[in-house]
Amino acid sequence: MTTTAYPQDFIRQIDELVALAPVVPVIKIERLEDAVPLARALVAGGLPVLEITLRTAVALDAIKHIVAEVEGARIGAGTVTNVTNLQQAIDAGSEFIFTPGATPELLAGAIAANIPMIPGIQTVSEMMVAMDLGYRRFKFFPAAAAGGTAVLKSIAGPFPDIRFCPTGGISLANANEYLALKNVMCVGGSWVVPDDLIKAGDWAGIEKLAAEAAAL
Repeated sequence: MTTTAYPQDFIRQIDELVALAPVVPVIKIERLEDAVPLARALVAGGLPVLEITLRTAVALDAIKHIVAEVEGARIGAGTVTNVTNLQQAIDAGSEFIFTPGATPELLAGAIAANIPMIPGIQTVSEMMVAMDLGYRRFKFFPAAAAGGTAVLKSIAGPFPDIRFCPTGGISLANANEYLALKNVMCVGGSWVVPDDLIKAGDWAGIEKLAAEAAAL
């Protein structure tokens, strides 16, 4: 593993990003034509920080289009699982990176590529490996399945400078339970981008869901 440290200015950049809204939509785009109107609806509803997951064939092109066409959108790539994905996401215009897990290669790769990354962790041991490189902001995933708020409360004691974006099993109904914790900086969720509304092109409906989430 590289001994190069994660730039501490990236921690400030991440904090500034997540301060823009309490919820980061976790977005799966199946049709490229949905990308721009979907992003515009989310930004209009008050959720400018968007995670476009690399789960579909059009995801990278969707990032390119949103970056070029949606004013006010702050775009990051999610479901980045290897350094090839990482570079593809950067080349597409991603401003930051979310990962579901934290391999040594990814942790070192983001440092080498000079991009802010929020690595996914489930355990304290995983987190400590990343902390040794300077990481201080993490995605707790899958949050509900991994123990939810009880685990995050337990981690807060010995690691007071660590903050999380819990993702997985979070909804409008329970998001405030996470956001009430001092070590939670935001939550990630897909409830604001339901498949049925995307397929229907109901951008007004998505804007309404975004506004509800932004008010948390």
